[in-house]
Amino acid sequence: MIQRIILVAAIFLTASCTYTATNTATNNAEQIQNANKQHAVAMPDSYSADAAMAVLQEGGNAIDAAIAAQFVLAVTLPEAGNIGGGGFMTIKFEDTTNFLDYREMAPERAHRDMYLDANGNVKPYESLFGAKASGIPGTVAGMWAAHKKYGSLSWQRLLAPAVRLAKDGFIVHSKLANNISNYISRTQENNINSNFAQYFQQAKAGSLFKQPELANTLQTIQKEGERGFYEGGVANLIVDFMAQNGGLISHDDLAAYKAVWRDPLQISWQGYELVTAPPPSSGGVAVAQWIGMLEAFTANRELPEQNSSEYIHIMSEIGKRVFADRAEYLGDPDFVSVPVTALTQPQYIANRAKEIQPNRISPTPNVKPGLPESEDTTHFSIIDKWGNAIANTTTINLTFGSGVVVTGAGFLLNDEMDDFSAKPGVPNFFGAVGGEANAIEPYKRMLSSMTPTLVTKDNSVVLATGSPGGTTIISSVAQSLLNALLYDMSADDAVNTPRFHHQLFPKDTIRMHDGFNANTVQKLKGMGYVIDNRRFGDVHLIKRTAKGIDAASEASGRGKSIVLPAE
Repeated sequence: MIQRIILVAAIFLTASCTYTATNTATNNAEQIQNANKQHAVAMPDSYSADAAMAVLQEGGNAIDAAIAAQFVLAVTLPEAGNIGGGGFMTIKFEDTTNFLDYREMAPERAHRDMYLDANGNVKPYESLFGAKASGIPGTVAGMWAAHKKYGSLSWQRLLAPAVRLAKDGFIVHSKLANNISNYISRTQENNINSNFAQYFQQAKAGSLFKQPELANTLQTIQKEGERGFYEGGVANLIVDFMAQNGGLISHDDLAAYKAVWRDPLQISWQGYELVTAPPPSSGGVAVAQWIGMLEAFTANRELPEQNSSEYIHIMSEIGKRVFADRAEYLGDPDFVSVPVTALTQPQYIANRAKEIQPNRISPTPNVKPGLPESEDTTHFSIIDKWGNAIANTTTINLTFGSGVVVTGAGFLLNDEMDDFSAKPGVPNFFGAVGGEANAIEPYKRMLSSMTPTLVTKDNSVVLATGSPGGTTIISSVAQSLLNALLYDMSADDAVNTPRFHHQLFPKDTIRMHDGFNANTVQKLKGMGYVIDNRRFGDVHLIKRTAKGIDAASEASGRGKSIVLPAE
């Protein structure tokens, strides 16, 4: 299994500041007065940013802007933007909060041993490449549900930018061109069967790239709404492609798919209220545990300097426990009982924090789940002039999903089936170990790390954040939140300060961005940590300040943030 992760990773993976913790939960009335006169978007590319801001400037709300951006990303960010995948949206609208689950589901013919060979071992590729790797897509149903509940501009208007960009084309960013070229080369080198090159090899940096099949699909959805994807001609193309390529999705599966409204996970912290992702995301529980254990551990100790070796070690110790609980307890709440309240209860978190070793690494085999009582995704954040806000994370799992395009429909399929536990105790692509709670079952939603998060104070949104990155999403969100609010960084610093990640397995390994102090890294190595210098995540964050709204997209990506006065 380790060899499987390394091999697949080869296909896909291609100066630290010091801050002191401060209390920023003040002057909220002034912040609201100033910031509610502005619109803000933080997006993973310029096309989605421009489309979302245009909607806001025309009088649309944050949810309208999110729908427009979601469909644009299906055209201009094929690595992760999608109509062939799914995701989560955390919403603050007027005086209410809500959470939209449009995560993919396993097809009816899926079963728990579908990716095992005759000897009971996990097959290395079937859950990652090709039609059999795809769950039932949820994006179109999710955006339709969001529009029905909150939309103010017409559905046709909101899909218009995506249709235009697919039909008339867009200028390809150099990073997209490089990703496409590398993906084609590496899948060919590893004999991965895919029609990806047929659809994307013409996308060259600086050139105009048109997608006529995708344009037709988007026009159908624009005219017919949800039914234009799950019924009729597009549905026929999906089912025919599945039948011809060993996939499982049927017309009955498409008809059975429903986006689900759930209560968001709400956690009090440092005078704020976190509004974040409940199961089937593991992210909300994990972030609540991560920041909660840090708060409990430092209740009678001085908080270490941000990104010091002491800080990274303590956060890694917490991460061990977070991921042990994730593996044991988290899954689709429609299929298994998930003890969310128990896992986020202050006393339970405080007891887990007592296990942390301040000066040495806890032996990995000794880190067990607690006993509670009774790499490619994309994210964007939006706040409108009324103070409504969304944090939306959407995915087709790995970069370019399953690597196959639905012939005639022009969109990439997800490979989300890998997010199930193909075999309990065996890690998936991201190294996350799962258990029975996340075993494959028909129409079950696979466990996710996506963590679109809003933070409120006095019923007003003061932060919207999220990131792609598989299991590293959890640490990206937790650290961006701590950076922005506990350490009072600007939005730009909060997203661009180097981050780190530790998740129990691989044993004692910390994944780190470049930019950490060399002495800090040496101290961690001296403690016994293995350092993995691979970048992860792409945070898009909006923060309300006393001067107004501050927004930023991480500089390593191709994102764009815009803050404008409301007309």
